[in-house]
Amino acid sequence: MQELATTHRFPSSLVRNCGLVVGAAALIAASAKVQIPFWPVPMTLHTLAVLTLSVALGSRLGLAAMAAYLGAGLAGMPVFAGSPERGIGMAYALGPTGGYLAGYLVASWLTGFLAAGGGALRIAAAMLAGLAVVYAAGLAWLAGFVPAEALIATGMAPFVPGDLLKIGLGVAMICGWRSLRSGAAR
Repeated sequence: MQELATTHRFPSSLVRNCGLVVGAAALIAASAKVQIPFWPVPMTLHTLAVLTLSVALGSRLGLAAMAAYLGAGLAGMPVFAGSPERGIGMAYALGPTGGYLAGYLVASWLTGFLAAGGGALRIAAAMLAGLAVVYAAGLAWLAGFVPAEALIATGMAPFVPGDLLKIGLGVAMICGWRSLRSGAAR
């Protein structure tokens, strides 16, 4: 009887990973709702959460967390920035910001993959690569909504200063966390 019960248990790592993915997806959703006054447009903490969690969790779990977040949004939960005011579900995802959401999905995997085992410079480079993917996908999609001559001014330029600040903060948080963990292990 004991053997039967043991063989049907979930491995603790699976339960732990599921918890990490759900928790990270919730943090991504919360970060999309936080608006910080910034010039020329307010910024959210979405980029900070996606890129930092991807480094912290790694490529596989970072991708799973972003996929869970997107799944919740596509299912109609108001997790996206500006929802429900600007729409929910597929209506929101097919709007002007849909390309950025798709870019975050790819960037979550890429950032985690490139940052694996690296120090501050590698983490920063991985986050910049992830951000480049977000901008590329976002601008490609946004081109269907705004004139070509306004694309960079509308979909990228206002966000670069804030995103660079968020990358710096994300690198500092990851490196600080690692330092605390290594100090506690001594």
